[in-house]
Amino acid sequence: MAVFSFFEEVGAQIFNKDREKEETHVEVTDAKKAVLEEQNKAAAEKLLHKAAELKLNIESPVIHIKAATATLYGLAETQDDREKMILLVGNSNGIAKVDDRIAVKEKAPESSFYTVQRGDNLSKIAKEHYDNANKYQLIFEANKPLLEDPDKIFPGQVLRIPPRN
Repeated sequence: MAVFSFFEEVGAQIFNKDREKEETHVEVTDAKKAVLEEQNKAAAEKLLHKAAELKLNIESPVIHIKAATATLYGLAETQDDREKMILLVGNSNGIAKVDDRIAVKEKAPESSFYTVQRGDNLSKIAKEHYDNANKYQLIFEANKPLLEDPDKIFPGQVLRIPPRN
């Protein structure tokens, strides 16, 4: 259980373009609170639907979104499923933090997370983490189906880096 940080303005669009931001320093009316709650519920539903499409094996998944923080609950079959769910949610435009409260049935070593920088590619990242650029395929496989092409990564995106064997 941990909190992971992401770039709020990077990634797949889950909120509608007219999403109102939750202001922490300004008094929010009851009507505005209701609109914000509905927008957050709709975004959470989109993410749960996407997780199902990607066949992430998580029992009773729940996502609560408030003020750009998504809190995740459920029981993941594997560590891979848990980490992919964190990345699916965190790499969504409008999410700045993921509070992970997902339990895991099958314990395994955790991956590290890496934020893609301008000029990065999977070979460069593999060289940095594994001392071998040819191991880019390990990173690509660890991030499938969230990544569909090893050449399509972008700055601000967070990737799983599997532990060295």
